[in-house]
Amino acid sequence: MDIQGSSSTDRFIPVSSVAHGKGQQVAADVYCLTTKIVNLCMVGSPGEGNDFVLVDAGMPNSEKMIIKEVEEMFGEGAKPTFIVLTHGHFDHVGALIDLVNEWEVPVFAHELELPYLTGQKSYPRPDSSVEGGLSSRLSFMYPTEPINLGDKVHPLPEDGSVPGLIGWRWIPTPGHSPGHISLFRDSDHFLIAGDAFTTTRQDYLWDVITQDLEIYGPPRYLTTDWEQAKKSVQALFALKPNYTITGHGRPAFGPWLAENLEKLAKDFDTIALPNHGRYVDH
Repeated sequence: MDIQGSSSTDRFIPVSSVAHGKGQQVAADVYCLTTKIVNLCMVGSPGEGNDFVLVDAGMPNSEKMIIKEVEEMFGEGAKPTFIVLTHGHFDHVGALIDLVNEWEVPVFAHELELPYLTGQKSYPRPDSSVEGGLSSRLSFMYPTEPINLGDKVHPLPEDGSVPGLIGWRWIPTPGHSPGHISLFRDSDHFLIAGDAFTTTRQDYLWDVITQDLEIYGPPRYLTTDWEQAKKSVQALFALKPNYTITGHGRPAFGPWLAENLEKLAKDFDTIALPNHGRYVDH
């Protein structure tokens, strides 16, 4: 019906940049693909017939590129066993309806995100008045209306497991959205952070274009609960991740990640919290 394995640290492959339509093997079984301004992940060892899980679904109109990349990685006609969402903002579910219609696979998200994925509720409007650059000022154009996956979307298991991903667990990281989650693998401390924090200043257009590596908070114009956002960053820092793929920016790892994530966790109010904005005091 149409609708509106384990790993080890020595398998990590550092990367230097991201660009639209470019994919990069970040670990032996974690692949990062950039669609315009946002990253998605394929988690599973490459090879024809191998199982994998898609994490997030990129920007609108990117479904053909995603399908092509999937088939190059896993063989003609390949599809994920499941799709897992860090959250339901437009840039993370842009191709989702088309992908689900094409693949007929189930989608999992935090239960607090389900109203935004089943046509029941729109996200709060972006805050184009928030402190930041051109990306923030243009954010009034970003859609916040829900998509409707109907019975194709399910709540994530309450025990923290991730469907289709042995050894991974989901971590509640609200703030940027009510049911935002991140994914973590204890064996090598690999973190898929979603938008809990970023490695580029997403509210500044120049930084989005240049992709300079800089750890930063969640995108300001769509973050509605800054107290929760701060606690989420501190919770992720406590996990001591060795590697991370964020929703926006370049993958990061090693001492650079440890040093800068610690700084963000300790100095969140200085680095990430805007001086003004509609949601800053609410």
